[in-house]
Amino acid sequence: MKLADRIAQFRTPFVVQRGAAFTQLNNAAECAGDVAQAPIRFVLSNELTRLCAALALSKGARTLACADLVRVPARTVWVEWCNEAWQQELLRYGFAIDRAAPGGRRGALMHATPDGRRGTLRTFWSGEAAGDVLASSVEAYFDLDTPEGEEPAVPAGWSPSPRRVADDTADDILERCFRFRYERTWSDYYREARLAPRESEVVWRHALGTIAIDIPVVLAFFLLLGTRSGLPQLPQSFERLNRTRAKSGKAALLDHIDVRAPLVPGYASDSASRWAGNRRSPRLHHVRGHLVRRGSELFWRVPHLRGNARQGTVQSRTVTWIFDRMHQPAPH
Repeated sequence: MKLADRIAQFRTPFVVQRGAAFTQLNNAAECAGDVAQAPIRFVLSNELTRLCAALALSKGARTLACADLVRVPARTVWVEWCNEAWQQELLRYGFAIDRAAPGGRRGALMHATPDGRRGTLRTFWSGEAAGDVLASSVEAYFDLDTPEGEEPAVPAGWSPSPRRVADDTADDILERCFRFRYERTWSDYYREARLAPRESEVVWRHALGTIAIDIPVVLAFFLLLGTRSGLPQLPQSFERLNRTRAKSGKAALLDHIDVRAPLVPGYASDSASRWAGNRRSPRLHHVRGHLVRRGSELFWRVPHLRGNARQGTVQSRTVTWIFDRMHQPAPH
């Protein structure tokens, strides 16, 4: 079952106990209505998930050079993908992950302004068990038109001084355009817990990691969605199936759009002929992909293996995406 359906049908409150007191925290059950009512729900194929992760982790879609090309396509949008495909790409780029973690799925719910440039975001994930559905305790807001040296526009009701992702790269879109905070009930819970400063920082870093690591994948997806060629999409409707499910007393499944990856050269190895003669060929190693922008065109250097020819010759490692219109930042 898709993650969107599991959340839409989820009704179990998230209750924690501290001493003799019980506290209900905002989790997936409180977000069921928003996911069910989202006008657009995207489900990424495994190939597209890997491509978006590669673009993001290679600091492609995360760079501010592409920020004006990214926009959320509706006021409310749901995006989800397979956790296993995402984790495989994380491992390829050397990220430490919990290999013992169950498969499941991941997703993000976004609320945006009409121009798709500002909004809020929260992430979700599921395991293999039926009741294993969770929402991030941290929320994010963003303004993709944030000028250098300024803060993103704060949505109504938000704290004027939420926290940021610290990054050594000056042109990182997460560092400039996104800010984070605990969801209100979680903020109250941790404040009342009165953790020591060091413990509080450890908890915050862990909670922030559950949402910040997903955002670049979503940004890369919206970037590809805005190209002239777009992405292959297949709407899925369950009207007939839902009539049968209703007769059996089962909840209706949500319509969504399956999105596949464009034709992109695969991960291959360089030819040994490039290292002919007495020169010793390099040891097999992974070459990270990278993105270069020139006007309305993006050139993506596909990640590949180099140094061993046994898996074949690389036919092409450069993919070009073209955008029809350039976004002009709104005046401030």
